[in-house]
Amino acid sequence: MKNTDSRKPFDIYIKIVLISLLLVWSFLIVRPFVTLIVWSIIVAVALYPFYQKLLKLTKGKKKGLITSLFTIILIALIVLPTIGLTSSIIDSGQEFYQSFEAGTLKVPPPAESIKEWPVIGKDIYSVWATASHDLENFIVKYKDQISSSLSWFFSSFAGLMGSVALGLFALIIAAVFMSSADSGYQSGVNFINRLVAGKGEEIMTMCVSTIRSVVKGILLVAIIQAALAYIGFIVIDLPAASLFAMLVLIFAIIQLPPLIAMIPAIAIVFSYADSTPAIIFTIYSIIVSMSDSFLKPILLGKGLETPMLVILIGALGGMMLQGILGLFIGPVILALMFQLYTNWVAEGHPDAPVEKKVKPTSEE
Repeated sequence: MKNTDSRKPFDIYIKIVLISLLLVWSFLIVRPFVTLIVWSIIVAVALYPFYQKLLKLTKGKKKGLITSLFTIILIALIVLPTIGLTSSIIDSGQEFYQSFEAGTLKVPPPAESIKEWPVIGKDIYSVWATASHDLENFIVKYKDQISSSLSWFFSSFAGLMGSVALGLFALIIAAVFMSSADSGYQSGVNFINRLVAGKGEEIMTMCVSTIRSVVKGILLVAIIQAALAYIGFIVIDLPAASLFAMLVLIFAIIQLPPLIAMIPAIAIVFSYADSTPAIIFTIYSIIVSMSDSFLKPILLGKGLETPMLVILIGALGGMMLQGILGLFIGPVILALMFQLYTNWVAEGHPDAPVEKKVKPTSEE
């Protein structure tokens, strides 16, 4: 009996070592696909309400066919605008290069009204006038700034194309996840219950709500702002409208004021348009840039008990740490920590009122 008891610690040690070895080994095997899997889960969670509505319309018949059509439509919605944007950028670049090589590239002179812009008006007018009078000398004089700006643009564009490619693969895997969503959700609940007894349903609900809130409050707002900006660019007949719309989208996603990307467009419009339409376009651009101030409070915290400030800090901090993927993971992690902190404090004060948790519906 003593011999059996003495072997127990050794057996436990062996089991811990073997399980640790298997976990590390498994992680090394799946590590190249971790980002893709996480993206797929985020996409599946965000799109599942639409997928479920589609299944209800068809009364659950031919689920495989519906899933395939749903995936193809989503891929087309990503691929077609991407092809159009890429083609527009390539065409604009070729026209610019050919005009420069032929010596026909001209920068229109700045309008006198630009001088009256507060703070930066005179500086912009001076730089613009230099480019208009002698473009080659302007390029030589500001070659470092031009080079860094072009480098930033191409790196951002490459990153965006990489995210698009990743998104396409994630959509295909997300379709598989959505087709077995119920079992996947229950598996997640069971796993969390093993970690925190009785909290599986609550934490899974919070994670799902947070992901959908970030999709609506950040990505959807960015897409709305880019679409509104693009409409304004088309109406005012702005050259390279697609390019400027893409810049607005990038700035909105990374939580910088889209007006920064729209200022060059405003300057170009003032160079060829009459004062009245140019001023109207400027006011419209400012309204589009500021639209997130009332859209985010409506969409970002809808259906959540986690404070909007926690979600916003998580989105910004996560993006700084992990890029676009961190935009979604950051809020989930902070919301989870906020929930654990709230529960911990509540357990220390049994008499404190506890808010009733409401499970979000799939239509949220």
